[in-house]
Amino acid sequence: MEQEIPQTQCAIQLVGPDKLELNNQKEVYTPGPHEMIGKIDAVGLCFSDLKLLKQFDGHVRKSEVISGIEPSILEEFRSYKPGNNPTVPGHEVFCTIVSSGDEVSRHKPGEKVLVQTDYRWLKTADSNSAFGYNIEGGLQEYVLMDERVIVDPDLDESFLLPVEKDMSSSSIALVEPWACVECSYVTEERNTILAGSRLLVVADSGRAVEGLEESFSPEGGPGSITTCCADPSQEEALAGHGATPEAADSVAGLTDESFDDIVYFGSNKETIEVLNDKLAANGIINVVLGGETIGEEVSVGVGRTHYGMTRWIGTTGTSAAESYKNIPPTGEVRPSDKALVIGAAGPMGQMHTIRLVSSGTENLSVIGTDFDDDRLASLGEKVNSLAEERGVSLSLVNPQETPLTDKFSYFAIMAPVGAVVAQAVKDSAEGALINIFAGIPASVKQEIDLDTYIANRCFMFGTSGSRLSDMKVVLEKVLSGQLNTDRSVDAVSGMAGAIDGIRAVEARSLAGKIIVYPQLKELPLTPLSELAGKYPTVAEKLDAGIWTKEAEKELLKVAAA
Repeated sequence: MEQEIPQTQCAIQLVGPDKLELNNQKEVYTPGPHEMIGKIDAVGLCFSDLKLLKQFDGHVRKSEVISGIEPSILEEFRSYKPGNNPTVPGHEVFCTIVSSGDEVSRHKPGEKVLVQTDYRWLKTADSNSAFGYNIEGGLQEYVLMDERVIVDPDLDESFLLPVEKDMSSSSIALVEPWACVECSYVTEERNTILAGSRLLVVADSGRAVEGLEESFSPEGGPGSITTCCADPSQEEALAGHGATPEAADSVAGLTDESFDDIVYFGSNKETIEVLNDKLAANGIINVVLGGETIGEEVSVGVGRTHYGMTRWIGTTGTSAAESYKNIPPTGEVRPSDKALVIGAAGPMGQMHTIRLVSSGTENLSVIGTDFDDDRLASLGEKVNSLAEERGVSLSLVNPQETPLTDKFSYFAIMAPVGAVVAQAVKDSAEGALINIFAGIPASVKQEIDLDTYIANRCFMFGTSGSRLSDMKVVLEKVLSGQLNTDRSVDAVSGMAGAIDGIRAVEARSLAGKIIVYPQLKELPLTPLSELAGKYPTVAEKLDAGIWTKEAEKELLKVAAA
């Protein structure tokens, strides 16, 4: 049953770099034949919103869509706002379909849906389209969605996930950031040279070229082989590997980001740093030291590990196959891991800490660090009892007061700082996994002790955003009671406090997530710790300070009065 929809609404609009406005008269569109109107039930604020805020039309997901859909469809879609067009941020969204056009077939009015943000089939020049970026998001009362945009034709699946169970709106909206966390642990890693790939083989003088064919995918060898070898015998060794090798005069003269796999038999710092730039997105660079050492730190593109999903591997031995064999199947935490969450008391750090503690991994120990004692205390209130219940050894530490001297086998990094990655390498135990979850800018390179990285068989990895499959997994965990995403809520707001909420995320003044309820137009930003003084009946329905469905229901009643 369709609801009566007003002609105008309250909305937060991003109108330029670092320029946010509260628009109390934004038009509510009448849906066309393929369009729907969603009434926003709840939207979470995210640190990624700040990247859009600062970069605006320079953000890769604010760019124009260049493939995946007919341009005529986008011309019709009024919520498509690329470039310098004002947009509505907010991508952690739960909403109710309240109206739909005659041609809409997959969703109907009255249906409650979780929104998947990443429209990965709609490519921009350097990324993909996304809800809350070049398509208007959830920081408004009503959002226009086009079924032709939110359905991936390759998957034949809608990126609106129906939710039938009666849960808090906040817990469902927060599935999206939790799905990003999940993605970082479960994304499958490639452990062979990519079939049909563009392979670059570089070898210093006197080095044998070993283990390449053994590293080929069962699906086939590389599509092309480019070589830059010091000795003629090295070129000859590559002749029987399928594709005809093509020799290059120098590594520096090769096109940047043009190779899916790079295998270097050598230990020269300058060569490695040049190869850095030749690696394509999703590519792997394999440094085969052959008993040698580099002897000094190497500049590594740690930013592209997160945004470009590039991977660095290596071996102290002589065979390239050894490095590929050491790649883990996923970035999942392992039994007996000693895990360090760096920046554990921030919103995303809390999620990583809770996920690790809730993972059921045998003999796991977790140390969470932050420089803010109040934020650490807030995290402790949310996770200490959970760790005790699950039998996980958990310590929350301010490293400025209690320096860490241990070695760790798992790192989850929330700080978008290259130096933190470098320190993780120095503090790594054998076989350490380094989850670069923080969005270090893609252009950032960092001096890293690659000798230690290779000797310890470390593996750096990173992911950006989430996939529909990740969201489904997390949603099921929430609906089954395995995961309580509301544990991460630290404050609530209506539209009046939404900009203050974004600025609080920027200032890192709140430890956990902020949930905005657009239907509560006048509610200011309100930390849960202040509810007792402002809305005592809401505070009474918290569970040991944790947000609940009952508290949400009470807030929607009393704050709307």
